Amino acid sequence: MLIWFVVLYLVASIGIGLYAATKVHSTRDFVVAGRTLPFYVVAATVFATWFGSETVLGIPAKFAKDGLGGIIEDPFGSSMCLVLVGVFFAARLYRMDLLTIGDYYRQRYNHSVEFATSLAIVASYLGWVSAQIVALGLVFNVLTDGAMTVQTGIVIGAGVVLIYTIYGGMFSVAWTNFFQMVIIVVGILYITWIVGDKAGGAGAVIEHARAADKFTFWPEPKLRDVLWFAGAWVTMMFGSIPQQDVFQRVTSARTEKIAVWGAVIGGVAYFMFAFVPIFLAYSAALIDAQMVAEHVEKDPQYILPHLVLQHTPLFAQIMFFGALLSAIMSTASGTLLAPSVTFTENILKGFLKKELSDNQFLWTMRGVVACFAAIVTVFALNSESNIYEMVGNAYKVTLVAAFVPLVFGLYWRRATTQGAAWAIGFGLVTWIALETVNPQGLLPPQLAGLLAAVCGMLAGSLAPQWYGGGRQRAPIAAA
Repeated sequence: MLIWFVVLYLVASIGIGLYAATKVHSTRDFVVAGRTLPFYVVAATVFATWFGSETVLGIPAKFAKDGLGGIIEDPFGSSMCLVLVGVFFAARLYRMDLLTIGDYYRQRYNHSVEFATSLAIVASYLGWVSAQIVALGLVFNVLTDGAMTVQTGIVIGAGVVLIYTIYGGMFSVAWTNFFQMVIIVVGILYITWIVGDKAGGAGAVIEHARAADKFTFWPEPKLRDVLWFAGAWVTMMFGSIPQQDVFQRVTSARTEKIAVWGAVIGGVAYFMFAFVPIFLAYSAALIDAQMVAEHVEKDPQYILPHLVLQHTPLFAQIMFFGALLSAIMSTASGTLLAPSVTFTENILKGFLKKELSDNQFLWTMRGVVACFAAIVTVFALNSESNIYEMVGNAYKVTLVAAFVPLVFGLYWRRATTQGAAWAIGFGLVTWIALETVNPQGLLPPQLAGLLAAVCGMLAGSLAPQWYGGGRQRAPIAAA
């Protein structure tokens, strides 16, 4: 019966996505939902896109091993990213009326900067989308008690998400996200009530975690520990800002005010709700210590699904796996669409020999969505990283290559195209060099890359401007 419910849920998600697809009549509809989304949908899709497999499976597993300090990237860094987007970026970017975040780099700098940053943005999604597809495979494997392999589940999960994303674009993503957010909130809260009662109440779970020293947050007062703590924090807090999925939710809003508050409220809601799966997974230590001991070293991502299957009634299992599938699929659809439209608009478009009609360009985007889905499926099938690592590593490239040109372009009037080019070059070279030569050194490679990018921007903008054959300053971004 549980499996049939899952099938019914997948069919319902596809149905909602395909119905929303009937609203798509142009490329603008496909990418930013015609800039028509109301506040509750914007906030819901911000929340649902970020509340994915890493939140339900990855973060609890990381907390079980390393405590509160081990999850600094997510949810602390990721939720702060959304708040920062709402406060400092949403209004300015919304006024520019762009199709993709890559368009900003072209308008503020030039095509070369657009190409380089867009390539970094597209590459960053490979790990994030793959993490969601891997999680779908894991869920199908658990639900069938091993009858369906993780690899088969990965392929089926990728196909389901692709069906409604490829036709409806942002309209389908937004409205299925809204439906999925409702399932997430109701399902997770209900299962928390069931599991918390079995564990002896919230107080017992919290006291057990405190006694196990799981609430230590700040690092030891040693230089290396502090630097690596800071590096982990900024990776998702800053590296997630120049991302197409965040940009799409901002620019899909009906008004500028909705864009701002949708990001802020969605981020705050995500931070608060991210601790619920942590509570659930840690409750397993009090309910079934033997099961936890078996999985904590091998793969702690299985702790929560097995806890629900072995210690809750059928209805609770239905609610949990409905919420889990909602969390994964909402993130997978948004993160599948974002790099595909960025690649089409900001990379592929420059290589096309003739101007395409809007309808032709729309179908080109859909073709790219299908190709990217195939690529991430292959990557997911061959990845050996856990979900939390796949998501955390995804943002290093955008942190060192795209964040600095975005911030300085918006807030520093003297930022130039040469400065942006130097920032990208310095950031990428420094990061790649340290990742290759000394990945576990005193300074985290991505933090060194960020600092190098800042130096590159300052030096390149203040030095004599010879980029492109003459002295050049980029146009001022919309304020």
